[in-house]
Amino acid sequence: MRIEFESTVIRWNARTDSWFFATMPEELSAELRELPSPSRGFGSLRVRARIGSSIWSTSIFPGDAGYVLPLKKAIREAQRIGEGDIVTVDLDIIDL
Repeated sequence: MRIEFESTVIRWNARTDSWFFATMPEELSAELRELPSPSRGFGSLRVRARIGSSIWSTSIFPGDAGYVLPLKKAIREAQRIGEGDIVTVDLDIIDL
């Protein structure tokens, strides 16, 4: 299943590290929650993600406002992404 969405990059301060995420719109997240998928840790789904020219494998996780995609430092640096930026995310959901 392939999904494309836009998101504002948010920062979540956990412990001493900062984590950055793109949040999938609630409507898309609700659709994913309705589909049968394998049980994985924290309700995660494996994905292949693309932002700009960067492509990587990771997982999305259910959050309060929808599934969230963690944005690794290497991806943020390669695409010059900062907190508050709007990104276009292309996801291939592997677990469905």
